[in-house]
Amino acid sequence: MNRTASLPIVAALALLLPLAGHAADTAPQADRTLGRELLGELIAIDTTAEHGSTTVAAKKLARRFLDAGFAPADVQVVGDDPRRRNLVVRLRGHGGREPILLLAHLDVVEARRGDWHVDPFALTERDGYFYGRGTMDIKGAGVGLVETLLRLHREHFVPKGDYILALTAGEEDGVANGVQWLLAHRPELIRSAYSINVDGGGPEIRGGKPAVLSVETAEKVYLSYTLTVHNPGGHSSLPTPDNAIYRLAKGLERLSALQFPLRSNAATRGYYATLAKDYTGAMAADMRAVARAPSDPAALARLAASSAYNNAQLRTTCVPTLLAGGHAENALPQMARATVNCRLLPDEDPDRVDAALRQAVADPGVEIARVAPPQPSPPSPVDEALFARVAKVARGLWGPIPVSPYMSAGASDSVFLRAAGMPSYVFNGIAYDVDDDRSHGQDERILVDAYYRSLEFDYRLLKEL
Repeated sequence: MNRTASLPIVAALALLLPLAGHAADTAPQADRTLGRELLGELIAIDTTAEHGSTTVAAKKLARRFLDAGFAPADVQVVGDDPRRRNLVVRLRGHGGREPILLLAHLDVVEARRGDWHVDPFALTERDGYFYGRGTMDIKGAGVGLVETLLRLHREHFVPKGDYILALTAGEEDGVANGVQWLLAHRPELIRSAYSINVDGGGPEIRGGKPAVLSVETAEKVYLSYTLTVHNPGGHSSLPTPDNAIYRLAKGLERLSALQFPLRSNAATRGYYATLAKDYTGAMAADMRAVARAPSDPAALARLAASSAYNNAQLRTTCVPTLLAGGHAENALPQMARATVNCRLLPDEDPDRVDAALRQAVADPGVEIARVAPPQPSPPSPVDEALFARVAKVARGLWGPIPVSPYMSAGASDSVFLRAAGMPSYVFNGIAYDVDDDRSHGQDERILVDAYYRSLEFDYRLLKEL
């Protein structure tokens, strides 16, 4: 599919929602209890690539569905890698519409106990938060889908069409990626009209209150490079001026000054046009100026400088993330290497990024190579019916915030679905503070109330679609 998101339609889709939720807007007690139990079980299962297993988690959740009465043919644990298998569950509908894919990944990034103030692999409730690796990325929202399908099945609810839940492996490190494997080997299991991927988006808390419910329709392109210096080396007692580590460090220092041009696209213009309604003064004026085409250059610069988040929305970025070098404490390094991770705006030419890196490093002795080919995918079109239903459900759960498409600065498995021709919309119902996003970081957490409210959001939405 080669369509692009039509974001000016946001004005028509930005449906206002009530300001605050009420006690009745959270899930019933039985479902909150089950949701907490499931979240605790999943957080306790180490699903890191380094020493964990998504297969263990997939089998444990599969048992939940089988015990609830799902047909064995509708609950499948699949995949080639014994440690990285995926769970696919089908809730059968009337056949009145095409299936809808519900997507989340089971794997998480590494978390070292010594770096955290709580055990990262045990669900801890403290001061109104749930702590644990994966609470935000993305076991919390994934468990919400599990609990909701179990609830719908328990209530004998039959949707208009099938719901397909895919809980997958390999999203974080790309090894044995579950979505890629399913598309290549079992596409019939996930073939759908579109997907709802819970790996991002949702109600953004800004200034202490929900400001916008964002639905990702496009994302930046992930592209990593290695910067490598080779040297004959020698004995450390006889240092030479061409030390490989020094040479690499100087190249990285020059690279730190590289800034790609600031520019907007349809997704970011629509997003800032919507977000400006929740701001006043200079910030609101800059957002409105960026939302126009062409965007005002001075406003682009001010908005990008206001936060790392806004900067990432408005330009391609490249940053060193890994370092390696040397082979012995008493030897001059024969090799020094850095990994530089770039996130390209969807229409950025990768060849131009190659050239910009070489120009910035300014040293032919630093070899620059792509780690893997970029995986671009077309933005998903705004689905007016889906957005309207999201707004209808959200109306009873959050304050007067618009529902807006946006572009993600990160990466998700939606890139593979979009490239395969399946539109994908990335959002979940867990409200989060954009200034307290601890995904992949220390003491990852989500608000307890936001998690319980998301269970009701999922339930009401799946009954609507």
